[in-house]
Amino acid sequence: MNPDNTHWLLPEGISEVLPPQAAALEALRRDLLDLYRGWGYELVFPPFIEYLDSLMTGAGSDLDLQTFKVTDQITGRTLGIRADITPQVARIDAHQLRREAPTRLCYLGTVLNTTARGLAGSRSPLQIGAELYGHAGVEADLEVIRLMLESLRLAGIEGPFLDLGHVGIFRGLSRQAGLRQEQELALFDALQRKAVPEIEALVARFDIPSPVGEMLAALSWLSGDDAIDRAREALAAADSEVQCELDQLALLAERLAERHPGLPVHYDLAELRGYRYHTGMVFAAYLPGMGQEVARGGRYDDIGALFGHARPACGFSTDLNLLLRLGRRPAPAGGGCIFAPADGDAALQRTVETLRGAGERVVQGLPGQAGGAAEMGCDRVLQRRHDGEWVVIDLG
Repeated sequence: MNPDNTHWLLPEGISEVLPPQAAALEALRRDLLDLYRGWGYELVFPPFIEYLDSLMTGAGSDLDLQTFKVTDQITGRTLGIRADITPQVARIDAHQLRREAPTRLCYLGTVLNTTARGLAGSRSPLQIGAELYGHAGVEADLEVIRLMLESLRLAGIEGPFLDLGHVGIFRGLSRQAGLRQEQELALFDALQRKAVPEIEALVARFDIPSPVGEMLAALSWLSGDDAIDRAREALAAADSEVQCELDQLALLAERLAERHPGLPVHYDLAELRGYRYHTGMVFAAYLPGMGQEVARGGRYDDIGALFGHARPACGFSTDLNLLLRLGRRPAPAGGGCIFAPADGDAALQRTVETLRGAGERVVQGLPGQAGGAAEMGCDRVLQRRHDGEWVVIDLG
């Protein structure tokens, strides 16, 4: 072997899955999609590549930077390799299905990012998720969060906690303050970093009158288990829109406590994850001692308007590879297999077909091959008895 041969190398952040991890990944995929089906979510498969303007519609600049672009040799138009499946599913709901009743869709597929996201270091996550369209109430947010938590449980992930925020509260205060877009984005950036001196300086520079300026600055410290109660007092002068959003967050917290009484929930009104995309509740699941989110989601109402059919929407997504790595699941059943010798006997072939039909894995030997049953990963062999019948024998 040439030591300088690097043809086997993969690009940074791109990985492949080998046996037996691939079998475990497939088992998890099947279990999760069966879970979503049981909750009424229909499976869709959006394309891996499509026209960039369609792929980017409503997704914001962050996704644009994460998207690989190529030129279509047929039309000359720019194509994008999807970096997130959620906008594609929104397009399917709005343009292809065009239903009025609530629609539940789920999906699974590889996405490709220009740079790695999070600590996992992968640029090709296997994204799986679920989206609920057509209902703007807390009940829809609650269902999506509960399905996300159930997905983690099914993956064998123990002890997650939930980080919960609401983009609409900051948006409402920004409108009440009369901020221009560039001012709003500057405050958003400072709030994400919780840079209190910078936030206060921006409030002063933009000449935001009290009490709106004080309320915007207060978002930086409105976090923790009692954040909602403290927000009632700190945001008392906010307009009815903000009060309504705060009521919705409080109601969701109440419903979560009823359905998941042992779930640790951290509230953070400065958590504006996906601000350019989300419009309401935003949430993420974390594990203790791990800075990277395990799953995330939120509300992104009316993105379908760009496809001709505005609809309330919320959903979540996660990386199937990450779930497999973090979860504790038993190995898939049927790991062993049966080795059948290289023999053209008709009775052997009938036995092999019967065993495969019953769900057994049977590896047929090849004439002159190197290695035998053990080298092929088999724990049993087919052996012919004196009467000509073939029987399965355990390898000792």
